[in-house]
Amino acid sequence: MRNCFLILNLVGWLLTANWVTAAPPDLVVTHGKIVTVDAKFSIAEAFAVREGRIVAVGKNDEILALAGEGTQKLNLGGKTVIPGMCDSHVHPTGAALYEYDHPIPEMDTIADVLKYVAARAEVLPDGEWISLSQVFITRLRDQRYPNRKELDAAAPKNPVIFATGPDASCNSLALELSGIDKNFQITDGKSGQIEKDPVTGELTGILRNASRFVKAKSNGKSASEAERQAALKKLLADYNSVGLTSIADRNAGDGAVNAYKTLKDKGELTCRVFLSYSLNGNGTKKEIEDRLTGAANHPLHKYDSMLWLRGIKVFLDGGMLTGSAYMREPWGKSEIYSITDPDYRGIRFIPQENLVHMAKFALQHDLQFTAHSVGDAAVLALVDAYVEINKEFPVAPQRPCITHCNFMSAEAIEKMAQVGIVADLQPAWLWLDGATLHKQFGNERLAYFQPYKSCFDKGVVVGGGSDHMQKIGSLRSVNPYNPFLAMWVTLTRQPRRFDDKPLHPEQAITREQALRLYTINNAYLTFEEKEKGSLETGKLADFVVLKSDILTCPVEEVRNITVDQTYLGGKLIYTATK
Repeated sequence: MRNCFLILNLVGWLLTANWVTAAPPDLVVTHGKIVTVDAKFSIAEAFAVREGRIVAVGKNDEILALAGEGTQKLNLGGKTVIPGMCDSHVHPTGAALYEYDHPIPEMDTIADVLKYVAARAEVLPDGEWISLSQVFITRLRDQRYPNRKELDAAAPKNPVIFATGPDASCNSLALELSGIDKNFQITDGKSGQIEKDPVTGELTGILRNASRFVKAKSNGKSASEAERQAALKKLLADYNSVGLTSIADRNAGDGAVNAYKTLKDKGELTCRVFLSYSLNGNGTKKEIEDRLTGAANHPLHKYDSMLWLRGIKVFLDGGMLTGSAYMREPWGKSEIYSITDPDYRGIRFIPQENLVHMAKFALQHDLQFTAHSVGDAAVLALVDAYVEINKEFPVAPQRPCITHCNFMSAEAIEKMAQVGIVADLQPAWLWLDGATLHKQFGNERLAYFQPYKSCFDKGVVVGGGSDHMQKIGSLRSVNPYNPFLAMWVTLTRQPRRFDDKPLHPEQAITREQALRLYTINNAYLTFEEKEKGSLETGKLADFVVLKSDILTCPVEEVRNITVDQTYLGGKLIYTATK
């Protein structure tokens, strides 16, 4: 009997060790600095990959001993490897086509904007619309909108709209064709303002939360389905070039869902995609419930590591770039944002009762809910909605999320920690917009602007993203999607054009934490921390070979780190040009 037990134990040990049935690995990666980003942030020398997953992590001799005759060997020569990174917030299908009709130059001043408008007027027939979107005034050195007269001078025979979401500036012809004059009244029950010169009463051309009234017509070329697919593939390849192997599309419509599925079915998807399905938060109760039910019943709602429809996204408030984020305290009068009402607190789109209903319905149907929530009042409103729902059933398993979550508070962070709320933030916004926000709000009100350290200290899981919306190119894009620039921002909290002073440096985090933002934390945000986000046995073999050591290089060089190779499931998907 004792011998039987010994034999059974031996067989069990052999099976557990995979000694009997395991084939040699497909790939061994050796002689590197493997930053695993596991719970202990362990550093290894090598790892082995079989059938797209990591099967062993350890020392060089241990891993090399596993290699068989057909095993590919990658000797890193001391280079640093990190897990494949994830961007928690992108809009690729639109961004890929932003310059389909013609290239759009970088614009740093009003003069740049007017030069672009004039150039378009030269090539377009008289009467055709010139539309320019998402060139945010807070990022222009002038920090204002071009006015009606300036746009008239640049394009006197073409209607022009310069739009930044709900806000816009138009020339005279665009206003005329839209039926907007100094007697125009907003009667649709929504907020908005048609700005007038306080002295003359004439229209300035600037429309606050009222771009919906502009009757612009598209005159650009329309991309074919094949061209859309090619553009999306090109953008995903550029994501790969900066080490991104996963993305979260945070407002995917039906067209975007179909585009990703087509690439996946063709085997051409080079990023793993987590989808947050778009939802009109101001629809009727039936429309909202039907949309949510459709998402829950969608074939892509079943988990697939390459493409998963698991989230829902609505818009709760405006934005900080347009002066419309919903704040707890008034914005204050502002020439930059043309705010004249001392009590103005921004714009909120969804009443609390409706917000609670749709979030609850989504969470009950196995859907992660998130809302665009920028201002501290919007953030707290969404937190309180989750807290209320949590009284009926635990919400933490569905990882209720807050999108942007820029202006936070100690109160919000505490509640997020208690309930299990996660958030996706965009570090590059601190670099791009910190100086403007400081000018508007002062130092004290920015104490909890993107408070990464407070979140880490309280155990609130936050992930890093970009909100990439336009252009291909990790640094030239509107909202840059280069994760190394973003991680540098979390380390230094240094806004541009800010006299080299950090913005609340007490909220800076460590390099280890910065890496977690773009790896294991983002995997947690998408329910996949057991599948990816770290280089551990059993996980997907998504990894990035760097040209510099992100843990030891001078901090100023972090933002300039480049990628040597990117692997998805153990397959090489990007290699730098030598």
